[in-house]
Amino acid sequence: MADYEELLKQVLVSEKELKDKLSNLQKLFKSLSKSMEKGDLKSWTRDIGAMRGSLQEQDALLASMQGQVDDFGIGAYVENGDFAEQMLAYCERLGVDVKGDFPTYEMFPFRVRVDTENLELYLDRKKIQCLRPLAFVQEVKTNRDKLLRASFDPRVFVKELAAAYELALLKQNQGKTPAGTGGDIYLKSLYNFLTPMRRFRRDYDQQSFAFDLARLYASEVHSTEDGRQFQFGPSRNIGKSIRILDQDGREQFLATIRFFEGTAPELVLG
Repeated sequence: MADYEELLKQVLVSEKELKDKLSNLQKLFKSLSKSMEKGDLKSWTRDIGAMRGSLQEQDALLASMQGQVDDFGIGAYVENGDFAEQMLAYCERLGVDVKGDFPTYEMFPFRVRVDTENLELYLDRKKIQCLRPLAFVQEVKTNRDKLLRASFDPRVFVKELAAAYELALLKQNQGKTPAGTGGDIYLKSLYNFLTPMRRFRRDYDQQSFAFDLARLYASEVHSTEDGRQFQFGPSRNIGKSIRILDQDGREQFLATIRFFEGTAPELVLG
């Protein structure tokens, strides 16, 4: 099995040698300039010869480094699954949740796609030029941790959910306000009410919605400002559910939500 970390070790050795040669070339250049300034053309001619030799050595070293990369075969590395296998191993090692199958994965709250044709990765819609599994997983983890540190007020979010819920009920009941409890509404339907225009969905996609649901789920907020409680519900159809991770890192599948007053109604599978 090809391993990018092994390639990296080989190239790092060559990089160190190249760095030393570049440093030596810089010293020769300084000597060359000083000799010309002093009128010491004998030393200048000697330094020119030494620089030519150094440049030839560098060219040979660069060709060797290119050969190491070519022999590794980055195309086959991605296409035959070695890259994905090592990426999944680093996800486990670094505590990054991952679901899915090659070439599309969910690393909550992100979607990841491996573009085997162009040898590129996509983190949501962002193109990532990184074919080192460890570095890519570290970037996913960094972005996830940044989201976790971002400001989030569950009271504001549940207020927005409740407003979308009321709109969904009005549409469902053809503009009439239902008496009593309104019943369960699919969260995916509420997402459409929260993002009525396509350009809104580019800025706030379903993965971002799922991440906010996860933070609400983990919070201690259980009611709206007007005193209504809310309850998430499951579904027999996994396609209608939204997968989140709870505060303990366990996956939960939320399909519906219901806002109500008084005692919680019995859950009904959607």
